[in-house]
Amino acid sequence: MERKEMNACCGDGEKCAEAGKLWGGRFTGTTDPVMEKFNASIGFDRRMWKEDILGSQAYVKALEKVGLVTEDEKKAISDGLSKVADEWKNNIFELKPGDEDIHTANERRLRELIGQPAGKLHTGRSRNDQVATDVRLWMKTGLTQLENYLIEFIQVLVNRAKSEIDILMPGYTHLQRAQPIRWSQWLLSYAFPLQRDVQRLKELITRVDVCPLGCGALAGNPFNVNREFLAKELGFSGVAGNSLDGTSGRDFIVEFLFWSSMTMIHLSKWAEDLIIYSTKEFSFVQLSDAYSTGSSLMPQKKNADSLELIRGKSGRVFGNCAGFMMTMKGLPSTYNKDLQEDKEAMFDAFDTLEGVLQVATGTLSTLEVSKKATASALSPDMLATDLAYYLVRKGVPFREAHGLSGSAVHLAETKKCSMKDLTLEDLKKISSAFDNDVSSVWNYENSVEQYTSVGGTSRQSVTQQVEKLTTWLKEVNPK
Repeated sequence: MERKEMNACCGDGEKCAEAGKLWGGRFTGTTDPVMEKFNASIGFDRRMWKEDILGSQAYVKALEKVGLVTEDEKKAISDGLSKVADEWKNNIFELKPGDEDIHTANERRLRELIGQPAGKLHTGRSRNDQVATDVRLWMKTGLTQLENYLIEFIQVLVNRAKSEIDILMPGYTHLQRAQPIRWSQWLLSYAFPLQRDVQRLKELITRVDVCPLGCGALAGNPFNVNREFLAKELGFSGVAGNSLDGTSGRDFIVEFLFWSSMTMIHLSKWAEDLIIYSTKEFSFVQLSDAYSTGSSLMPQKKNADSLELIRGKSGRVFGNCAGFMMTMKGLPSTYNKDLQEDKEAMFDAFDTLEGVLQVATGTLSTLEVSKKATASALSPDMLATDLAYYLVRKGVPFREAHGLSGSAVHLAETKKCSMKDLTLEDLKKISSAFDNDVSSVWNYENSVEQYTSVGGTSRQSVTQQVEKLTTWLKEVNPK
C-alpha cells in the first residue's frame, strides 16, 4: 500500500526516480544525472558503514522503548542490519545507482532484506543527526589509532635519545653552526612538541565524544526518544546540548584538521633536518634502504624519499584545514549541504597522518647515526660563547665578555688559525682576565656539560628529559 501511494506522486513508477530516496516524496521530477553524481557522497562516506549501522541499531532500540516499533520489529531490523554489516565486511555489499550516501544505501538494503519494518527505522531521525553521529563515532576510533601511532614514534625518539646520549653534534641556528649539543638533545627537541600534540589530541577526543543522535533535522526528537540511552548505547560520554548545534556543529572536525596541520609541521621540520643530515655534505645519518629510493639515471643516488614525502604531504593537510575553514565561515546556522565537504578533508587528513606516522617511525627506527661524522663537524669557533662564559666566571660582565670573545674570533680570522690555536699571550692582549685554565674551554664535552639547567644539553639534563618522557609514556601507554 505504501509503495503504491509513493509511486502515485507522478503516476509513473519508472519515471519517479526519487521514490527510492530518503527525501523523494516531495519531488515529481527526476534528478539530472550530473546533479545526481555531484550530490552523491557514497564514494567517500561508505567508509562509515560500520558506524552508520551501529547508530541505527542503537536507534531502533530507543524506538522500541517508546513504543514506536514492536519487539519483533526491533529484532528484525537489528538482525537485518547485522546482515548488511556482514555484506560490508565480506566486500559483497552491492551499491546501486540510487545509493547517494551510506545512510540511503544501508536502509535500501535493509528494506530489501526485511521488507516493511525497515520503513520504521528512520522515525524521528534525520540524516542530519545520523551523519553527525556517524562522523563522531568514526573519529573516536580513528583519533585513538593516530594517538597510538604518535606515541609509538615518541617512544622511538626517547629510546634512541637514551641509548645514544654520548653522541655530540653541532646545534644550528639560521642553518649556521652555533653550539655543540648532544644528538639526544636534538631527538628530544621533537619528542616534546609531539608530546603536546598527543595532549591536544586527547583533549580533542573529549570534544568529539558527544552524541548528536536524537537531534533530528534541527528541532529535536518529537517522540521522547531517550538521548542519554542512545549515548550510552553508542559509547559516548554525553549528548549534544543543543539540537541545532548537534546537527550542524563541525568545529571538532576543524580542530582535527588544525591538529593534523600542527602535527605535520613538527614532523615536516623533523624530516627536513634529517634530509639535510643525510646529505653527503653532512653524512650525519644514513637511512635504511627500506625507507630510501634510487635514481632512474644516476646509480650512485640514495634519496631520502620517505622524509621528502613526509615534508611534502604537510601541504595537503594544511590545505584541507584552510579549505574547510573557508567552507564553514560563510554558513548560516543549522545544517547546510556544504557540510558534506567535511568528510573528504577529514578522511584525507587521517589517511595522510596514518601513513606519515608509520613511515616516520620506521625511518627513525632503522637509520644509522655516525658519531664520527657529527664529531668531525664540531669546530672551535662554536665555542666562542663558551669563551665569553669563561670570562663571565672570571667576573667580567657578559656584554663586555661577549665583545672580548668577538675580538678573539676576529684575531683568529686575521691570523688564519683556529681559535684554540691562539696563545695565552694572544688572549691576554685582548683581556688580562684570561689565564692558563682557558685551555679547558676548547673541549666539546666540557661545553655541553655546563648546560645543567632543566632542559639543557648536559648528560644530567638530557637524562632528566628522558626520564620525564618515559614516565609520561608509561602513563599514556601502560601496555
